[in-house]
Amino acid sequence: MKLQYTIPADDFTRAGEASAAVKATLKRLGFPSETIRRVAIAMYEGEINMVIHASGGEATVDIFPEKILMELADNGPGIPDIDKAMTEGFSTAPETARHLGFGAGMGLPNIKKYTDELTIHTELGKGTRLCMVVNVAQ
Repeated sequence: MKLQYTIPADDFTRAGEASAAVKATLKRLGFPSETIRRVAIAMYEGEINMVIHASGGEATVDIFPEKILMELADNGPGIPDIDKAMTEGFSTAPETARHLGFGAGMGLPNIKKYTDELTIHTELGKGTRLCMVVNVAQ
């Protein structure tokens, strides 16, 4: 099953809609709660990053019996230093996002923590694509 979502730009009121929809679909399909939790966290963190840093983007989720594949792609500024961005607490979020409680610098570290595979493709001035895999808990 393939699901596709457009992630809105700079719209914190709609951020999380895609991850909530994926979570509901996985529940309806009977996936284990631990798998659902990990997918929802990774998707949500990716969505928030796209809203804050990249003027939105597109999310594609492929659901297989043994794994969930998520690809989040944007046309934002790209990530200048992936190692630094993976450091807990490091954030380039603007003050407007921080004022709303976002931008704590835990997005990419949480994505890495809750996925079984994470690949980041980024190009400055062109955008970023996160490819994430969560294996289904047995």
